[in-house]
Amino acid sequence: MDDLGLLHALPIAAAIIERTDGVLHVTAHNERFIQAVERSSCTAADWNQADCLKSGPIAELVQVFLDGSDLNGELDLKQGEGVSSQFFRLKLAPLSKKDGTQRCLLSVVDRTVEVQAERTLRAEMLRDSLTGLPNRLAFTEAIETAGATVARDLEHAVLVVDMLRFSRINESMGGLAGDELLITFARRLILALRAGDVLARTGGNEFGVLVSLRRGVADALKAAERIQQVMTAPFKLSELEIKVECAIGVALMNAGQDAEELFRNAQFAVKQAKTAGRPQVYEPKQATEARRRFSIETELRRALDKDQLDLFYQPLINLKSGQVAGFEALARWSHEDRGEISPTEFIPVAEESGLILQLGRWAMDKAARTLADWDRQMGEKLPLHVAVNLSAIQVARDDIPGMVESTLRSTGLTGDRLTLELTESSIVQNPARATRVFDALKALDTTVAMDDFGTGYSSLAYLQRLPIDVLKIDKSFVSGMMVDPDAVAIVRAVLSLAEALGMSTTAEGIETVELATTLATLGCASGQGFYFARPLEAKAALKYWKSRKR
Repeated sequence: MDDLGLLHALPIAAAIIERTDGVLHVTAHNERFIQAVERSSCTAADWNQADCLKSGPIAELVQVFLDGSDLNGELDLKQGEGVSSQFFRLKLAPLSKKDGTQRCLLSVVDRTVEVQAERTLRAEMLRDSLTGLPNRLAFTEAIETAGATVARDLEHAVLVVDMLRFSRINESMGGLAGDELLITFARRLILALRAGDVLARTGGNEFGVLVSLRRGVADALKAAERIQQVMTAPFKLSELEIKVECAIGVALMNAGQDAEELFRNAQFAVKQAKTAGRPQVYEPKQATEARRRFSIETELRRALDKDQLDLFYQPLINLKSGQVAGFEALARWSHEDRGEISPTEFIPVAEESGLILQLGRWAMDKAARTLADWDRQMGEKLPLHVAVNLSAIQVARDDIPGMVESTLRSTGLTGDRLTLELTESSIVQNPARATRVFDALKALDTTVAMDDFGTGYSSLAYLQRLPIDVLKIDKSFVSGMMVDPDAVAIVRAVLSLAEALGMSTTAEGIETVELATTLATLGCASGQGFYFARPLEAKAALKYWKSRKR
């Protein structure tokens, strides 16, 4: 097949180029090649006189290919700007020499439609279909672009704006109303922007704003203030006017910072803002603490599964006789790498993660079995009870009466040997459920104590209505009795209240003989604190009881 036959057989634009004395010539071509050249910017009447064959990327591509320096022989070419842009891909293939002249086959593919389709698809991928704003992906790219140009820290900031109560509005008024609210919310956000700021919808009811800074954090907080101002007027949905507030988290960009990390920092700050009730700037220390909590959650779950926690027992002393009336069971955790981890650190993590249910059941079972074991060691039923703390989350989610009944049955203890300590928050969260739990516990003959009385949501109505046996006076009042007359007055009032309602009292945090004597004089029934003993291991606790008995 001759050259022309080859060219006309090809389904794409093609031409044969020869090089003579270093000069390139088009010696043959097909009809599609003519059409491709006519669509290009080439205006030369004689192709062999065209500038593109003398110099520039096409000439360089062919020359290098014929030299054998680059056998790839491929070039993507763009001509024109804007909507009139055209895109071509040029590909070279070797041909045998003809009369000693070097030759190659040039094929031209018009990729204009393909490129435009790719751009359209990418634009759709980067746009939120509801609001028309850039989406999360586009926002991350905008952060990366801004970060690539910064020469110093604090030139830009990312704000994450979270619309509060959106789920309630969406559920009660329907998805269409929710969509309308999102669109209106986005329009108001636009009103708060300055020239050059970037707004995006980054989640369901979450928006991101990229702002440039001239005065550092002050500019970022000013942007947050403008956003809050445009949200002050109620939103009109159907016939209703609804006040919509937002939480705003701010993260300041540092030079070289990863875009995703910066966005996550702003998201972390917005969670802090929901709690604080005002815009919050991301603080690395808070994030470190949050990561530590997640780490503790993981380690705590393993520790519970492997039974690596311990119960210690703090004596409860009868202030009149000086003898041990019982013990309060307290969870302790000695980590093999971290050392002692305070209950004030791991108990909140357990409550936040739901592990408090497993931890609570473990503590109840272990405390009861320890008391039963003491009975067996002494060969008699000891005049002791053990107190176990219950979290408000346990009361809300777990079957407390069923758990206690099962524990009493498995250990052989009677209900009067067990005291359940609950905080006031466990009552306030769901008074009806708390009442049912308290009644069921009393039906098992257990003792019910209200822990940390006076520090939460104290209500005399609850004290009158619920079957509470013991009020525990918080150590914050007890420790101040020797120096603060108001603390003494509060303790007197609690003792009088308990006596009037037929309840016993226990004082926490007794650390001196003066406090113990004063509380006994005032009529407090029992107490606990470092003056008597710190929390003890099971063997040491039994030994302590024996010593006080003598």
